[in-house]
Amino acid sequence: MGAASGAIAAGYSTVAKAASDRSAIAIEEVKPSEDVFAHVSRVKGKFDQSLYQQIIGAANDFKEGDQAIGVGAKDEASRKNARTLLVNTRIRDIHEHPLHVDDLQRLIWQTTDKDRYAKVQDWTMGRLKQFLLTGSEDQIKDVMNGLNSDVIGCVPKLMSNEELIIVGQKIFNVLPGTKMGAQGYMGARIQPNSPTDHPEDVIWQVFNAFAYATGDIVIGTNPVDSTVKSVAAVEHALKDIVDTFGLQDTVPWCVLAHIDVQAAVAESNPGTVATMFQSLAGTDDCNKTFDITVEKILNYAKSKTGERYGLYFETGQGSEFTNGAANGVDMMILESRKYGFSRAVGQELAKVQPSGAWLHINDVAGFIGPEVFRSREQLVRCCLEDIVMGKLHGLTIGLDICSTLHMAVTLEDLDWCQDQIMPASPVYLIALPTKNDPMLGYLTTSFQDHVRLRKKFGFKVNDAMWDFYKRIGIVDDANNYTSNYGDPVWVYYQYRLAKGDSRPKEAVYAEGRRMTTEVEQRGVDLATGHGREIWDLNPALQAKVNSLYDDAKKSLWTELTPGFINAVPDVLPVRTQSKDRNDYIAHPPTGEILDPESLAAIVRLRDSWGDNVPKAQIVISDGLNANAIMDKGHLEPYLLEMRRLLRAAGVSVADKNILVTSGRVRVGYRIGETLFERANPNSFRGVLHIIGERPGTMHHAYSVYITVAQGNVWAQKKIDHDITRLVSNVADTALPPEEAAKETLTIIREVVGKNVSGSRRHST
Repeated sequence: MGAASGAIAAGYSTVAKAASDRSAIAIEEVKPSEDVFAHVSRVKGKFDQSLYQQIIGAANDFKEGDQAIGVGAKDEASRKNARTLLVNTRIRDIHEHPLHVDDLQRLIWQTTDKDRYAKVQDWTMGRLKQFLLTGSEDQIKDVMNGLNSDVIGCVPKLMSNEELIIVGQKIFNVLPGTKMGAQGYMGARIQPNSPTDHPEDVIWQVFNAFAYATGDIVIGTNPVDSTVKSVAAVEHALKDIVDTFGLQDTVPWCVLAHIDVQAAVAESNPGTVATMFQSLAGTDDCNKTFDITVEKILNYAKSKTGERYGLYFETGQGSEFTNGAANGVDMMILESRKYGFSRAVGQELAKVQPSGAWLHINDVAGFIGPEVFRSREQLVRCCLEDIVMGKLHGLTIGLDICSTLHMAVTLEDLDWCQDQIMPASPVYLIALPTKNDPMLGYLTTSFQDHVRLRKKFGFKVNDAMWDFYKRIGIVDDANNYTSNYGDPVWVYYQYRLAKGDSRPKEAVYAEGRRMTTEVEQRGVDLATGHGREIWDLNPALQAKVNSLYDDAKKSLWTELTPGFINAVPDVLPVRTQSKDRNDYIAHPPTGEILDPESLAAIVRLRDSWGDNVPKAQIVISDGLNANAIMDKGHLEPYLLEMRRLLRAAGVSVADKNILVTSGRVRVGYRIGETLFERANPNSFRGVLHIIGERPGTMHHAYSVYITVAQGNVWAQKKIDHDITRLVSNVADTALPPEEAAKETLTIIREVVGKNVSGSRRHST
């Protein structure tokens, strides 16, 4: 999940702007041999872009995100008719009638191979489907670069899950100089996330992965704090592991901050950045939310001249919808466009990387939430669709087979999903000590899941990395696991030996055990040993994971109590348009807009200020975890310290604390737009929005969304994630509230251009 600036904005808020007024489409009659364009002309009397988008979307398997923007089928009969129309449609017509035109679409056109396109342009989509099912890998690769992203995005609409697996099993796009992406191989991105970006949390999770012979394509950490200093500290820690074990040419590392931050780290700390990461979207409008453009990413590709490692992208169906930037296009087509973007970047990398373009994609399939899709069957379908679309773009594509805790997917369901998806041969999966991410609060793949899947499906780890696991004694010469399997302290011992440490093994082990205890006390679980099978967690850890899951489900449905609301000092209670908790979870847009009575209360507050408009307003929302707000020692220390710091800095803060029931991130933007629309157009005003994060960790943490802009920007009423900064994982057991307040002030000063020192606590 990934989760740099764009992914975090989409994932943590799990919100969407108001959906389109278009309802689900009914296709009641299809003429013999009629294609999409003939049908549109017959119904509308001419070509109609909106109806075209709806018919293409209606051919998808059902997903809530398509229905929400009005491009889903009304019923199964309509879905079947949409697919019939699509089967009869020529590749040329789809190529020449894009679902949406912007700079990204123009890039996709430019980088689609014209000679190969000429070979297939007159094929129908039905013929293309049969070709993919019956043709060989060489035959498919001879034409697939001639298929643009809209065409590729239409292919899975016509296929069953079994047919998608057939295609996935025959196309393999291998990273240069490796076996990653080759037939019979399945790798891992180690995801050593820490609630506080503590380098030791990160380091020990890497040792933990190595103890299960897991991890080969990249070691990638999602940062809590994306300041240059903090990112550099984690980059140094990861680089040290790679350098110490002599893996410089085997595995890259990455801190998944925004790509601009990574570039700043590379400039100030040469040699510390290997692979560079970015979240991608399928429209220019959504990429703007992620603060990227086509030109920016292509320039970063060019900057990798002469380097072994290139770029790493994360994608996922639904990010455009949740950011209000789908432009009427269904999720599958938009996902395909991200792969077209990636293919174009890969072509640019190939020009500058002497050993071949090192580029891979991670499809974070279930990270956003139930507004995109809800069930385990939909998760499987999404993953299979994305594998095929990615492979047809020539990409080395992996998966995050994951679920948020407000989806109807259990820990056991994830095992079932893995088993349904793996026959399609994704290149790699995410890997954590347990299925539960200690920072992002979602469910994904554990190290030992990799062990199980390798055994069940006969997959291998990249040869060079497997040799390393032999070298450090996790695997023996006969490719069996040794007695050191599942022992991260053993890996630490090997690390110390590689550094020339001559202490007795017992001394190093004692030190390692002390360090692992400290890591676990910070809320980061480490896996050791195993249960009945070697791919089972040890029983005590499994019980803890189960308890965290149960607590998350309870937290998700917890509501702010009247007693708590009344206890918040100078409180102004308001509500969104969510009717109840179920409506809030199932329909995120309802949590982004205040109900009429609450909006009137905000207007009265604004009017009470007269000409004395304060510089800042504090907003508090329950979010997806009201316990994060109500737990003792969470909210009050932050409010007290934040107000103290702002007063000392000469920043006036509104007396009232606005407390929102059923609040999403964007409701804070809407409140600010109302409060500050009459403020001095050239003076900064800010909203500090405190909101409960996704449950799922021991911390019951909240985030602070910091939105600072001049009055004229607030007045335009277009505030969104692209100008918002974030302090996350705030809790008495994670980032202490008082320190979070100091971090908030640092970020405010950075936004308004004040010189400040670095903000985080850990350095190397």
